[in-house]
Amino acid sequence: MPQNDVVIVGGGILGLTTAWSLRNANPDLRITLLEKEKGPGLHQSGHNSGVIHAGIYYAPGSLKATLCKQGAARTKLFCEQHGIPFDTCGKLVVATEPHELPALENLGERSRANGLATTLIGGDELTEMEPNIVGLRALFSPASGIVSYARICATLRDLLAAQGVDFRFGAFVTNLDERPDEVVVETSVGDFSASSAVACAGLQADRIAAMSGLADDFRIIPFRGEYYRLAPHLDQVVRHLIYPVPEPSLPFLGVHLTRMIGGYVTVGPNAVFSLGRETYERSWPGAADIAASLAFPGFWRLARRFAKVGLQEMRGSLSRKVYLERCRRYCPMLTLADLQPYPSGLRAQAVGRDGRMIDDFLIRETARTLHVCNAPSPAATSAFPIGDTISARLLGKIDVKPAPRAAVS
Repeated sequence: MPQNDVVIVGGGILGLTTAWSLRNANPDLRITLLEKEKGPGLHQSGHNSGVIHAGIYYAPGSLKATLCKQGAARTKLFCEQHGIPFDTCGKLVVATEPHELPALENLGERSRANGLATTLIGGDELTEMEPNIVGLRALFSPASGIVSYARICATLRDLLAAQGVDFRFGAFVTNLDERPDEVVVETSVGDFSASSAVACAGLQADRIAAMSGLADDFRIIPFRGEYYRLAPHLDQVVRHLIYPVPEPSLPFLGVHLTRMIGGYVTVGPNAVFSLGRETYERSWPGAADIAASLAFPGFWRLARRFAKVGLQEMRGSLSRKVYLERCRRYCPMLTLADLQPYPSGLRAQAVGRDGRMIDDFLIRETARTLHVCNAPSPAATSAFPIGDTISARLLGKIDVKPAPRAAVS
Protein backbone atom coordinates (compact mmCIF):
# COMPACT_ATOMS: atom_id res chain seq x y z
CA MET A 1 0.00 0.00 0.00
CA PRO A 2 1.42 3.45 -0.90
CA GLN A 3 2.63 5.63 1.95
CA ASN A 4 0.63 8.59 0.65
CA ASP A 5 -2.52 9.28 -1.26
CA VAL A 6 -0.86 12.23 -3.03
CA VAL A 7 2.71 13.47 -3.31
CA ILE A 8 3.06 17.05 -4.54
CA VAL A 9 6.33 18.12 -6.14
CA GLY A 10 6.90 21.85 -5.77
CA GLY A 11 6.37 24.24 -2.88
CA GLY A 12 5.42 27.31 -4.87
CA ILE A 13 1.95 28.80 -4.78
CA LEU A 14 0.46 26.19 -7.16
CA GLY A 15 1.74 23.24 -5.14
CA LEU A 16 0.40 24.85 -1.98
CA THR A 17 -3.04 25.68 -3.39
CA THR A 18 -3.30 22.14 -4.76
CA ALA A 19 -2.66 20.79 -1.28
CA TRP A 20 -5.18 23.31 0.09
CA SER A 21 -7.87 22.19 -2.35
CA LEU A 22 -7.20 18.50 -1.68
CA ARG A 23 -7.38 19.11 2.07
CA ASN A 24 -10.72 20.90 1.58
CA ALA A 25 -12.06 18.03 -0.50
CA ASN A 26 -10.97 15.26 1.87
CA PRO A 27 -9.33 16.00 5.23
CA ASP A 28 -8.30 12.35 5.54
CA LEU A 29 -5.99 12.32 2.54
CA ARG A 30 -2.35 11.54 3.28
CA ILE A 31 -0.45 14.33 1.51
CA THR A 32 3.29 14.93 1.31
CA LEU A 33 4.69 18.05 -0.33
CA LEU A 34 8.28 17.93 -1.59
CA GLU A 35 10.33 21.09 -2.21
CA LYS A 36 14.01 21.20 -3.09
CA GLU A 37 14.49 24.61 -1.45
CA LYS A 38 14.56 25.35 2.29
CA GLY A 39 11.11 26.91 2.35
CA PRO A 40 7.98 27.60 0.27
CA GLY A 41 7.60 30.12 -2.53
CA LEU A 42 11.28 30.94 -3.02
CA HIS A 43 11.26 31.15 -6.83
CA GLN A 44 8.54 32.56 -9.12
CA SER A 45 5.97 32.81 -6.32
CA GLY A 46 8.26 35.03 -4.26
CA HIS A 47 9.93 36.95 -7.11
CA ASN A 48 7.15 38.77 -8.91
CA SER A 49 5.49 42.17 -8.96
CA GLY A 50 2.75 41.10 -6.55
CA VAL A 51 -0.12 42.10 -8.83
CA ILE A 52 -3.61 40.63 -8.46
CA HIS A 53 -4.61 40.64 -12.13
CA ALA A 54 -8.26 41.19 -13.00
CA GLY A 55 -8.03 39.25 -16.29
CA ILE A 56 -8.29 42.00 -18.88
CA TYR A 57 -5.59 40.68 -21.23
CA TYR A 58 -6.58 37.08 -21.88
CA ALA A 59 -8.48 35.52 -24.76
CA PRO A 60 -12.16 34.97 -23.85
CA GLY A 61 -12.79 31.31 -23.13
CA SER A 62 -9.16 30.51 -22.36
CA LEU A 63 -8.11 28.94 -19.08
CA LYS A 64 -6.21 32.13 -18.29
CA ALA A 65 -9.30 34.31 -18.68
CA THR A 66 -11.61 32.01 -16.72
CA LEU A 67 -9.25 31.14 -13.88
CA CYS A 68 -7.78 34.63 -13.50
CA LYS A 69 -11.16 36.24 -12.85
CA GLN A 70 -12.08 33.51 -10.36
CA GLY A 71 -8.62 33.61 -8.83
CA ALA A 72 -8.61 37.35 -8.19
CA ALA A 73 -11.77 37.03 -6.11
CA ARG A 74 -10.50 33.91 -4.32
CA THR A 75 -7.14 35.53 -3.54
CA LYS A 76 -8.79 38.57 -1.97
CA LEU A 77 -11.16 36.37 0.05
CA PHE A 78 -8.29 34.24 1.37
CA CYS A 79 -6.40 37.38 2.38
CA GLU A 80 -9.45 38.76 4.18
CA GLN A 81 -9.98 35.50 6.06
CA HIS A 82 -6.35 35.18 7.16
CA GLY A 83 -5.31 38.75 7.81
CA ILE A 84 -3.01 39.17 4.80
CA PRO A 85 -2.72 42.79 3.59
CA PHE A 86 -3.84 43.53 0.04
CA ASP A 87 -4.96 46.63 -1.82
CA THR A 88 -7.45 46.78 -4.69
CA CYS A 89 -5.81 49.92 -6.05
CA GLY A 90 -6.85 49.49 -9.70
CA LYS A 91 -4.81 49.54 -12.89
CA LEU A 92 -4.41 52.03 -15.74
CA VAL A 93 -3.17 50.77 -19.11
CA VAL A 94 -1.83 53.92 -20.75
CA ALA A 95 -1.51 54.67 -24.47
CA THR A 96 1.18 57.28 -25.11
CA GLU A 97 1.31 57.08 -28.92
CA PRO A 98 -1.49 57.28 -31.52
CA HIS A 99 -0.61 53.88 -32.99
CA GLU A 100 -1.38 52.28 -29.59
CA LEU A 101 -5.00 53.48 -29.51
CA PRO A 102 -6.53 50.63 -31.58
CA ALA A 103 -4.80 48.05 -29.37
CA LEU A 104 -6.09 49.85 -26.28
CA GLU A 105 -9.65 49.79 -27.62
CA ASN A 106 -9.29 46.09 -28.46
CA LEU A 107 -8.10 45.47 -24.92
CA GLY A 108 -11.21 47.19 -23.62
CA GLU A 109 -13.40 44.99 -25.81
CA ARG A 110 -11.56 41.87 -24.67
CA SER A 111 -11.93 42.81 -21.00
CA ARG A 112 -15.66 43.34 -21.41
CA ALA A 113 -15.96 39.99 -23.22
CA ASN A 114 -14.37 38.49 -20.11
CA GLY A 115 -17.13 40.04 -17.99
CA LEU A 116 -14.93 42.72 -16.42
CA ALA A 117 -15.91 46.28 -15.60
CA THR A 118 -13.36 48.49 -17.35
CA THR A 119 -13.56 52.05 -18.63
CA LEU A 120 -11.74 53.88 -21.41
CA ILE A 121 -10.77 57.38 -20.26
CA GLY A 122 -9.26 60.38 -22.01
CA GLY A 123 -6.03 62.21 -21.32
CA ASP A 124 -7.63 64.88 -19.09
CA GLU A 125 -9.28 62.29 -16.86
CA LEU A 126 -6.03 60.34 -16.73
CA THR A 127 -4.27 63.48 -15.46
CA GLU A 128 -6.95 63.92 -12.79
CA MET A 129 -6.48 60.33 -11.62
CA GLU A 130 -2.69 60.33 -11.94
CA PRO A 131 -1.10 63.82 -12.03
CA ASN A 132 2.39 62.41 -12.66
CA ILE A 133 1.36 60.23 -15.62
CA VAL A 134 0.91 61.39 -19.21
CA GLY A 135 -0.97 59.64 -22.00
CA LEU A 136 -3.51 60.04 -24.78
CA ARG A 137 -6.04 57.57 -23.38
CA ALA A 138 -6.09 54.82 -20.78
CA LEU A 139 -8.07 51.75 -19.85
CA PHE A 140 -9.06 51.70 -16.19
CA SER A 141 -9.42 48.31 -14.45
CA PRO A 142 -10.75 48.95 -10.93
CA ALA A 143 -10.53 45.28 -9.81
CA SER A 144 -6.74 44.97 -10.14
CA GLY A 145 -4.73 44.99 -6.92
CA ILE A 146 -1.52 44.14 -5.09
CA VAL A 147 -0.49 41.57 -2.50
CA SER A 148 2.57 39.67 -1.28
CA TYR A 149 2.37 36.19 -2.80
CA ALA A 150 5.27 35.17 -0.59
CA ARG A 151 3.07 36.00 2.40
CA ILE A 152 0.24 33.91 0.95
CA CYS A 153 2.65 30.97 0.48
CA ALA A 154 3.91 31.23 4.06
CA THR A 155 0.34 31.33 5.40
CA LEU A 156 -0.71 28.31 3.34
CA ARG A 157 2.31 26.37 4.54
CA ASP A 158 1.47 27.08 8.20
CA LEU A 159 -2.20 26.23 7.78
CA LEU A 160 -1.52 23.02 5.87
CA ALA A 161 1.17 21.85 8.30
CA ALA A 162 -1.30 22.35 11.14
CA GLN A 163 -3.76 20.16 9.25
CA GLY A 164 -1.32 17.28 8.85
CA VAL A 165 0.28 17.86 5.45
CA ASP A 166 3.85 16.51 5.57
CA PHE A 167 6.36 19.04 4.24
CA ARG A 168 9.80 17.83 3.16
CA PHE A 169 12.12 20.70 2.28
CA GLY A 170 15.52 20.08 0.72
CA ALA A 171 14.05 17.18 -1.26
CA PHE A 172 15.44 17.18 -4.81
CA VAL A 173 13.41 14.88 -7.11
CA THR A 174 15.57 12.51 -9.15
CA ASN A 175 12.98 10.20 -10.74
CA LEU A 176 9.32 9.24 -10.99
CA ASP A 177 8.75 5.48 -11.08
CA GLU A 178 5.17 4.86 -12.18
CA ARG A 179 3.89 1.38 -11.37
CA PRO A 180 0.48 -0.29 -11.84
CA ASP A 181 -0.63 0.33 -8.25
CA GLU A 182 1.48 3.35 -7.21
CA VAL A 183 4.00 5.97 -8.22
CA VAL A 184 7.30 6.26 -6.38
CA VAL A 185 8.88 9.71 -6.23
CA GLU A 186 12.62 9.24 -5.77
CA THR A 187 14.41 12.14 -4.09
CA SER A 188 17.68 13.14 -2.49
CA VAL A 189 16.17 12.47 0.95
CA GLY A 190 14.48 9.14 0.19
CA ASP A 191 11.61 7.63 -1.78
CA PHE A 192 7.94 8.55 -1.36
CA SER A 193 5.20 6.27 -2.70
CA ALA A 194 1.69 7.48 -3.48
CA SER A 195 -1.46 6.60 -5.31
CA SER A 196 -0.89 9.73 -7.39
CA ALA A 197 1.72 12.46 -7.82
CA VAL A 198 1.38 15.99 -9.09
CA ALA A 199 4.26 18.20 -10.22
CA CYS A 200 3.97 21.97 -9.90
CA ALA A 201 7.65 22.45 -10.63
CA GLY A 202 7.69 25.86 -12.33
CA LEU A 203 11.17 26.50 -13.68
CA GLN A 204 11.90 22.75 -13.64
CA ALA A 205 8.50 21.70 -15.03
CA ASP A 206 9.79 20.15 -18.26
CA ARG A 207 12.48 18.15 -16.46
CA ILE A 208 9.98 16.62 -14.05
CA ALA A 209 7.46 16.05 -16.87
CA ALA A 210 10.17 14.29 -18.88
CA MET A 211 10.37 11.67 -16.10
CA SER A 212 6.82 10.73 -17.12
CA GLY A 213 7.51 11.00 -20.86
CA LEU A 214 5.45 14.17 -21.27
CA ALA A 215 7.99 16.78 -22.40
CA ASP A 216 9.09 15.74 -25.90
CA ASP A 217 7.52 18.72 -27.66
CA PHE A 218 8.32 21.66 -25.37
CA ARG A 219 11.01 23.12 -23.14
CA ILE A 220 11.02 25.66 -20.36
CA ILE A 221 12.96 28.69 -21.58
CA PRO A 222 13.77 30.97 -18.64
CA PHE A 223 13.39 34.73 -18.93
CA ARG A 224 14.81 37.09 -16.34
CA GLY A 225 12.73 40.10 -15.42
CA GLU A 226 14.78 42.98 -14.08
CA TYR A 227 13.20 45.51 -11.74
CA TYR A 228 14.19 48.78 -10.13
CA ARG A 229 12.80 50.31 -6.98
CA LEU A 230 11.97 54.00 -7.20
CA ALA A 231 13.71 56.29 -4.73
CA PRO A 232 11.81 56.72 -1.42
CA HIS A 233 10.72 60.28 -2.22
CA LEU A 234 8.61 58.72 -5.03
CA ASP A 235 6.70 56.27 -2.84
CA GLN A 236 3.49 58.21 -3.59
CA VAL A 237 4.23 58.97 -7.23
CA VAL A 238 1.22 56.92 -8.42
CA ARG A 239 -2.09 55.85 -6.90
CA HIS A 240 -2.75 52.98 -9.29
CA LEU A 241 -0.76 50.36 -11.18
CA ILE A 242 0.50 51.96 -14.41
CA TYR A 243 1.00 49.69 -17.43
CA PRO A 244 1.87 50.34 -21.08
CA VAL A 245 -0.27 48.99 -23.89
CA PRO A 246 1.03 45.44 -24.43
CA GLU A 247 2.44 44.18 -27.71
CA PRO A 248 -0.24 41.69 -28.95
CA SER A 249 2.32 39.18 -30.28
CA LEU A 250 4.17 38.90 -26.96
CA PRO A 251 3.08 37.27 -23.65
CA PHE A 252 4.91 39.95 -21.64
CA LEU A 253 3.14 43.08 -20.42
CA GLY A 254 6.00 45.57 -20.64
CA VAL A 255 7.75 47.75 -18.07
CA HIS A 256 5.20 49.07 -15.60
CA LEU A 257 5.01 51.09 -12.38
CA THR A 258 3.82 48.91 -9.53
CA ARG A 259 2.75 49.99 -6.10
CA MET A 260 3.95 47.38 -3.60
CA ILE A 261 2.41 46.23 -0.34
CA GLY A 262 5.53 47.47 1.45
CA GLY A 263 4.55 51.06 0.57
CA TYR A 264 7.08 51.65 -2.21
CA VAL A 265 6.99 51.59 -6.01
CA THR A 266 8.89 49.38 -8.46
CA VAL A 267 9.38 49.64 -12.21
CA GLY A 268 9.75 46.60 -14.42
CA PRO A 269 10.14 43.97 -15.55
CA ASN A 270 11.83 43.71 -18.89
CA ALA A 271 12.25 40.21 -20.35
CA VAL A 272 15.68 38.88 -21.30
CA PHE A 273 16.82 35.33 -21.89
CA SER A 274 18.28 34.04 -18.64
CA LEU A 275 21.57 32.16 -18.52
CA GLY A 276 20.13 29.89 -15.84
CA ARG A 277 16.74 28.74 -14.61
CA GLU A 278 17.46 30.00 -11.15
CA THR A 279 19.89 32.75 -12.11
CA TYR A 280 18.58 35.90 -10.50
CA GLU A 281 21.74 37.87 -11.25
CA ARG A 282 23.59 38.20 -14.54
CA SER A 283 26.81 36.79 -13.07
CA TRP A 284 25.54 33.29 -12.21
CA PRO A 285 25.21 31.32 -15.45
CA GLY A 286 24.07 27.71 -15.34
CA ALA A 287 25.91 25.59 -17.91
CA ALA A 288 23.34 22.78 -17.92
CA ASP A 289 20.47 25.23 -18.31
CA ILE A 290 22.16 27.07 -21.18
CA ALA A 291 22.91 23.77 -22.92
CA ALA A 292 19.30 22.59 -22.52
CA SER A 293 17.98 25.77 -24.14
CA LEU A 294 20.50 25.80 -26.98
CA ALA A 295 19.89 22.11 -27.77
CA PHE A 296 16.17 22.64 -28.27
CA PRO A 297 15.16 23.53 -31.86
CA GLY A 298 12.29 25.67 -30.62
CA PHE A 299 14.72 28.02 -28.89
CA TRP A 300 16.39 28.97 -32.18
CA ARG A 301 13.04 29.41 -33.94
CA LEU A 302 11.90 31.61 -31.07
CA ALA A 303 15.14 33.60 -31.25
CA ARG A 304 14.73 34.21 -34.98
CA ARG A 305 11.10 35.23 -34.61
CA PHE A 306 11.83 37.77 -31.88
CA ALA A 307 15.40 38.80 -32.72
CA LYS A 308 14.55 42.51 -32.89
CA VAL A 309 12.54 42.45 -29.67
CA GLY A 310 15.25 40.43 -27.94
CA LEU A 311 17.90 42.99 -28.86
CA GLN A 312 15.71 45.81 -27.57
CA GLU A 313 15.23 44.02 -24.26
CA MET A 314 18.96 43.38 -24.03
CA ARG A 315 19.63 47.08 -24.57
CA GLY A 316 17.35 47.85 -21.63
CA SER A 317 19.15 45.28 -19.53
CA LEU A 318 22.58 46.73 -20.28
CA SER A 319 21.64 50.40 -20.06
CA ARG A 320 19.69 52.12 -17.29
CA LYS A 321 19.23 55.06 -19.67
CA VAL A 322 17.36 52.87 -22.15
CA TYR A 323 15.29 51.39 -19.32
CA LEU A 324 14.52 54.89 -18.07
CA GLU A 325 13.31 55.94 -21.54
CA ARG A 326 10.62 53.27 -21.38
CA CYS A 327 9.43 54.51 -18.00
CA ARG A 328 9.52 58.17 -19.01
CA ARG A 329 7.08 57.52 -21.85
CA TYR A 330 4.27 57.70 -19.31
CA CYS A 331 6.11 59.10 -16.24
CA PRO A 332 8.43 61.84 -17.59
CA MET A 333 9.44 63.13 -14.14
CA LEU A 334 11.68 60.09 -13.47
CA THR A 335 15.48 60.47 -13.52
CA LEU A 336 18.35 57.98 -13.52
CA ALA A 337 18.93 58.59 -9.82
CA ASP A 338 15.37 57.42 -9.14
CA LEU A 339 16.13 53.88 -10.38
CA GLN A 340 17.52 51.98 -7.41
CA PRO A 341 18.52 48.29 -7.18
CA TYR A 342 15.82 45.68 -6.66
CA PRO A 343 15.83 41.85 -6.94
CA SER A 344 15.16 40.28 -10.32
CA GLY A 345 12.53 37.65 -11.07
CA LEU A 346 12.39 34.67 -13.42
CA ARG A 347 9.61 33.48 -15.67
CA ALA A 348 9.29 29.84 -16.69
CA GLN A 349 8.01 30.04 -20.27
CA ALA A 350 7.13 26.85 -22.11
CA VAL A 351 8.13 26.98 -25.78
CA GLY A 352 7.07 24.47 -28.43
CA ARG A 353 9.30 22.88 -31.07
CA ASP A 354 7.87 25.35 -33.57
CA GLY A 355 9.36 28.19 -31.55
CA ARG A 356 6.04 29.54 -30.34
CA MET A 357 5.53 30.48 -26.72
CA ILE A 358 2.75 28.40 -25.23
CA ASP A 359 0.35 31.10 -24.10
CA ASP A 360 -2.24 29.28 -21.99
CA PHE A 361 -1.87 27.11 -18.92
CA LEU A 362 -0.79 23.58 -19.90
CA ILE A 363 -1.57 20.50 -17.79
CA ARG A 364 -0.67 16.96 -18.86
CA GLU A 365 -1.15 13.63 -17.15
CA THR A 366 -0.49 9.91 -17.12
CA ALA A 367 -2.39 7.23 -15.24
CA ARG A 368 -0.87 8.20 -11.88
CA THR A 369 0.84 11.55 -12.45
CA LEU A 370 -0.26 15.05 -13.34
CA HIS A 371 2.11 17.80 -14.48
CA VAL A 372 1.59 21.54 -14.64
CA CYS A 373 3.83 22.12 -17.65
CA ASN A 374 3.16 25.81 -18.26
CA ALA A 375 1.86 28.29 -15.71
CA PRO A 376 3.03 31.80 -16.58
CA SER A 377 1.38 34.99 -15.38
CA PRO A 378 -1.37 35.23 -14.16
CA ALA A 379 -0.72 31.87 -12.45
CA ALA A 380 -0.21 33.44 -9.02
CA THR A 381 -3.52 35.31 -9.26
CA SER A 382 -5.20 32.14 -10.57
CA ALA A 383 -3.58 29.81 -8.04
CA PHE A 384 -6.64 28.85 -6.02
CA PRO A 385 -8.85 27.79 -8.98
CA ILE A 386 -5.83 26.13 -10.63
CA GLY A 387 -5.43 24.15 -7.39
CA ASP A 388 -9.09 23.16 -7.60
CA THR A 389 -8.66 22.04 -11.22
CA ILE A 390 -5.68 19.88 -10.32
CA SER A 391 -7.38 18.53 -7.21
CA ALA A 392 -10.47 17.45 -9.14
CA ARG A 393 -8.32 15.51 -11.61
CA LEU A 394 -6.23 13.93 -8.87
CA LEU A 395 -9.24 12.73 -6.92
CA GLY A 396 -10.16 10.61 -9.91
CA LYS A 397 -6.78 8.87 -9.79
CA ILE A 398 -6.51 7.90 -6.14
CA ASP A 399 -8.16 5.04 -4.33
CA VAL A 400 -9.81 7.12 -1.62
CA LYS A 401 -13.33 8.45 -1.95
CA PRO A 402 -13.59 12.15 -1.09
CA ALA A 403 -15.20 12.94 2.24
CA PRO A 404 -17.81 15.71 2.41
CA ARG A 405 -16.22 19.10 1.80
CA ALA A 406 -14.65 20.35 5.03
CA ALA A 407 -15.23 23.84 6.34
CA VAL A 408 -11.71 25.06 5.59
CA SER A 409 -11.64 28.69 4.47
